[in-house]
Amino acid sequence: MLYYISGPVAVLEPGLAVIDCGGVGYGCRITAYTAAQLKINQNARLYITESIREDAFDLYGFISKEEQNCYELLTSVTGVGPKAAISILSAGPQNFTLAVMTGDEKLLTAAQGIGKKIAQRIILELKDKIGGSSVELDFSGPAAAAPVQASNNAAMARAALQELGYGPAEIQNALKGAPADASTEELIRFALRAMVMKG
Repeated sequence: MLYYISGPVAVLEPGLAVIDCGGVGYGCRITAYTAAQLKINQNARLYITESIREDAFDLYGFISKEEQNCYELLTSVTGVGPKAAISILSAGPQNFTLAVMTGDEKLLTAAQGIGKKIAQRIILELKDKIGGSSVELDFSGPAAAAPVQASNNAAMARAALQELGYGPAEIQNALKGAPADASTEELIRFALRAMVMKG
């Protein structure tokens, strides 16, 4: 099993990066998000997910473990194949995480090949796994600007804390008692302070 590939970027095309590892070029399918962080002839490390079928052996390369984890979560959803997952993650793992946690179908359907039903299934199946179950959003009532904004701030704070390597459970605990009207930045500071005090 390949865990990651490291070496200079020999070829960089839309959806493809070739990493030179000791004279062997490994072609990896990549998202636009990963591509934006690569440069020809500069060293890069891509985390690898292999896709082996009867007629193909594909490598999918990701600039971070977070992006790779999001890809593997996406492809675990029925009806979401590698191409669709790569398309969704091209906007970045943060945007994908935020879309799932806030139930934002539009962010998902903006990706090529993703319809409303698939977007709803992704949100339904992955919300708990990503940690969005702790974000309380109520879409049944009339729209109220302040609560929705507060929910978005909380979701973005959670996404940022996950970027820093914290798990959903510890983030949830750290945000307990946070002011309902706090900004994203204030929520992040609140959570980090709580974690430091606990540690």
